[in-house]
Amino acid sequence: MCNSSLMTEFLLLAFADTRELQLLHFWLFLGIYLAALLGNGLIITAIACNHHLHTPMYFFLLNLSFLDLGCISTTLPKAMANSLWDRRTISFSGCAAQVFLFVFLMSAEWYLLTFMAYDRYMAICKPLHYGTLLGSRACVHMAAAAWGSGFLYAVLHTANTFSLPLCQGNAVDQFFCEIPEILKLSCSDTYLREIGFLVVSAFPFLGCFVFIMLSYGQIFRVVLRIPSEQGQHKAFSTCLPHVVVISMFLSTGMFAYLKPPSISSPLLNLVVSFLYSVVPPAVNPLIYSMRNQELKDALRKLIPWTPAIQQRETSQLSTSDSQGILQQS
Repeated sequence: MCNSSLMTEFLLLAFADTRELQLLHFWLFLGIYLAALLGNGLIITAIACNHHLHTPMYFFLLNLSFLDLGCISTTLPKAMANSLWDRRTISFSGCAAQVFLFVFLMSAEWYLLTFMAYDRYMAICKPLHYGTLLGSRACVHMAAAAWGSGFLYAVLHTANTFSLPLCQGNAVDQFFCEIPEILKLSCSDTYLREIGFLVVSAFPFLGCFVFIMLSYGQIFRVVLRIPSEQGQHKAFSTCLPHVVVISMFLSTGMFAYLKPPSISSPLLNLVVSFLYSVVPPAVNPLIYSMRNQELKDALRKLIPWTPAIQQRETSQLSTSDSQGILQQS
């Protein structure tokens, strides 16, 4: 039994008992981490250095890459260090900082994804109003709202969580400090306050999800009117991965925070947390750039030793200006 006022450290989940498996986890996480750093870093550099990419769509993508870098850098480095050095400890202040940064960055990313869906909706469904409604000032305000909302959300949850008395040990059954696992260490019914807060705060995220789905629904409705079958295929192959990643992000995140204790298990918790905390930051650079020819060209110009630029695809979405914007997305 220990009191939270005297607690100096937590014990994170050990991935394996054998040294070989610990090193395997280290190299696996290192590969994922380096891939995320490379992908997001290239996107940030390409957008910052190419003035042709200084548009609302790429401005939001730039912010998304910063958030992805922050999210994955909050969790994986500590997990890799523990696997490499065969230890499990994290300090009390380090755990609180990890909770704050993770909740801050993930919440801000979710709000930013909502604004990105709105940006695509306006560009494709209402192209005549796009320039007036999404100017540079409006984009800055929306990005600031995403970052500010995430910061406020993180402050409230972090303060509420670490104000609880913790006396059920200090072992956190997760590879990073996660709020639901810390709540299990509470020794009084006051943890129900934080659980209630989590449930109530889930409604804005559900509202954002509904807005995102409605936006993409309108986008798909416009896409189906494109006479070119190849144009439809390109549009769907661009937007559907966005919807899949967003759906996985929300479903696994809400399951991790709101699941009943009766269906909780260490393996299930680990898989679910990995899916919402590690997978999106690692795959977002691929998802949001694999069909973006402008971004590919900017990266080729940025790296002089890359092979010669391949011929662009000859198929173009030529029905309207909005369809041209869709191809760039």
